[in-house]
Amino acid sequence: MRKSWISVLLMALAVTTACQENPYGPTNHTPEVDKPEEIVKGSYAEGADISWVTEMENDGVKFYNASGSETECTALMKEIGFDAIRLRVWVDPEEGWCGKEDVIVKAKRAQALGMRLMIDFHYSDYWADPGKQNPPAAWKNHDLTQLTAAVGEHTKDILKTLKDNGVNVEWVQIGNEVNNGMLWPAGKVEVKSADNFISLVNTGYNMVKEVYTSAKVIVHVSNGHDAGLFDWFFGLMKNGNAKYDIIGMSLYPMWWENGGWNDWKSTIDKCIANIKAVTAKFGKPVMLCEIGMPVSEPETAKTAFGYILEQTKKIEDCHGVFCWEPQTDGVWKPSSYDALGWGAYNMGAFKNGRPTAALDPFKD
Repeated sequence: MRKSWISVLLMALAVTTACQENPYGPTNHTPEVDKPEEIVKGSYAEGADISWVTEMENDGVKFYNASGSETECTALMKEIGFDAIRLRVWVDPEEGWCGKEDVIVKAKRAQALGMRLMIDFHYSDYWADPGKQNPPAAWKNHDLTQLTAAVGEHTKDILKTLKDNGVNVEWVQIGNEVNNGMLWPAGKVEVKSADNFISLVNTGYNMVKEVYTSAKVIVHVSNGHDAGLFDWFFGLMKNGNAKYDIIGMSLYPMWWENGGWNDWKSTIDKCIANIKAVTAKFGKPVMLCEIGMPVSEPETAKTAFGYILEQTKKIEDCHGVFCWEPQTDGVWKPSSYDALGWGAYNMGAFKNGRPTAALDPFKD
């Protein structure tokens, strides 16, 4: 059941007040840092998507640095060696997490620490990925014209609010893992047609540039190792004159099959070859917007992450890598009732609130 208008008002008031009195949110986690370094745009990014962080704090999770001191998660990411943060945005999430007010709280933390920021629009009230691209409830009956207008209004509203709060945004994803388009069925990508999807992307692109003229727009597709997928999809983008600046990829190179873990290196090698192929063919740089390895295999993850960083840094047109929700530990928590919630995710890189060896390559 959706929140009543009274609870929505109270939540918005509480978060807004928290943002005014303490830019680090209602949990009162304040990063202890010196004057933040100037954000360096355009260089290779080593980032982390920590969109679950405020929900985890609300559930009582605490984070600790290498010396055992309790540390706010965003500040801990910077201490580990990450220089950028990625945050997803949902339109009207039932519990408020990843909605506008929650995103502002997290983005202000990153800004205060001098970290670079990527905003990832899902254009849904919940998860959007290759298997589901459900319109927000408020847009459910919209036709393509109405959806296009809604994408523009929502994109502009979120970004303008961030800018009004003093937040710099360097990258913006128009959609999340949009292998098959978004806002189905109107924006679904068919085998030979992506016209409707491209109209949505181009509207989002225009709104990004209106608010943040130098921000880079990303179109993000999963399975970065699948050369055929990227050749087909971005061929449609090119033929339809889609407007974007960077090709985004997800890469999860190791998964459980036939009673064991598969060979991660061959998958990464395929992805590296694909990065080189798509940059050459489509003339766009690439970013790995999501990478992850099994939380139960930290030493293997360390080797794999090191290899990804080593190989991608050799490619001039690869602009960076983002770990997806590394602050999770894959241990189910009673409050994490959702199978898609933070307590069920098994590709993190923490244990008992502390980073594992998996993240060591980002310290260099």
